[in-house]
Amino acid sequence: MPEIAVDATKFAGMSAAQAATFPRRTVIGEELTEAQMAAMPKMISTDAHVMEPDELWRELPKRLQSQLPNVPFRNSPPGATDPHLRLRDQDTDGVAAEVLFPNYGMALFGIDDIETQQESFKLYNDWIARFCKTDSKRLYGVPTISVYDIKAGVKEMQRGHSMGLKGAMLWQVPDPRLPFTSEHYEPLWAACAEAGEPVICHILTGHSYAKNGHKNGIEGIRESVNMKTNDSANTLFDFIFSGAFDRHPKLRLLMAESEIGWLPFLLQQWDYYFDRSRRTQTLPINRKPSEIFEEHVFGTFLEDYAGTRAFPEWGMKNCMWSNDYPHFNMTFPNSRNVVERHLKGLSEEKRLQLTRDNAIELFNLKF
Repeated sequence: MPEIAVDATKFAGMSAAQAATFPRRTVIGEELTEAQMAAMPKMISTDAHVMEPDELWRELPKRLQSQLPNVPFRNSPPGATDPHLRLRDQDTDGVAAEVLFPNYGMALFGIDDIETQQESFKLYNDWIARFCKTDSKRLYGVPTISVYDIKAGVKEMQRGHSMGLKGAMLWQVPDPRLPFTSEHYEPLWAACAEAGEPVICHILTGHSYAKNGHKNGIEGIRESVNMKTNDSANTLFDFIFSGAFDRHPKLRLLMAESEIGWLPFLLQQWDYYFDRSRRTQTLPINRKPSEIFEEHVFGTFLEDYAGTRAFPEWGMKNCMWSNDYPHFNMTFPNSRNVVERHLKGLSEEKRLQLTRDNAIELFNLKF
């Protein structure tokens, strides 16, 4: 299978000087002709990002600016900040639309000063709403929600929806004082269910190992694989086994950028121990975790060849493609080549389900 180099000169608006210093990587994908790529239906990415301008955070009062974390980021293509250039990059990559998450704003889910978090999220939500108004059918922002004050969090979610934003982005790893199994979140679960909007937990947000920065060497690999997957698994476990979906039948959860290969195995194991335990114990749920998952939970895949091998026997209703633009892991400008490798052999109907239709259904997009 050929390795395809990421060509930084393909980014709209990127100077030659920036392209020369842009991080280098390759993706693995099928070789496709220009005609083959042009014939492929355009896709919807359910996990993409923006890069908030530094000036945005300077709108905070000085006393709050001092609470902001110092988070280094790699250089980003101009389309990460400029929505007009972003649309050109979508065209280059065969993308019809993207669901957008913050970049720097992800680190704010782990800060300890509650007021700074609340006010920063409001600033971001206003900014991303303006960003998306450039083309409201191709750019779909997600509001960032502080949940320390849950009533205020519901109000901010509703304000975001009034501006056209989708879903509700929470921390993936809660403050230990507020586990997802607590009753604290019930008003938010009810509000999301009523609005028909998903709760979204994105990796590396909240009180995770990333809060204080990544380690180097093999411990960094342990974090990026073992601990990251463990965070995702624990979050999903708490949502399912707390009975949240039974109390709120219309509630849905998106596990963003967690990949999918680990899911069938863990669901299989949870089903086994659920069946074994409920014979002698009273549990908060009355049906198999895999059944709850199939009805309520969604996941995204980027380059997860192990996970996509489970299609079409598993996950067709719950999994969605993502490009992770503009992060180092992004598949731009070779997304169609990568998708062809992952979904080769599936029918056109199933391919559309994974690269477009599931996203339209989850986020109620107008296509």
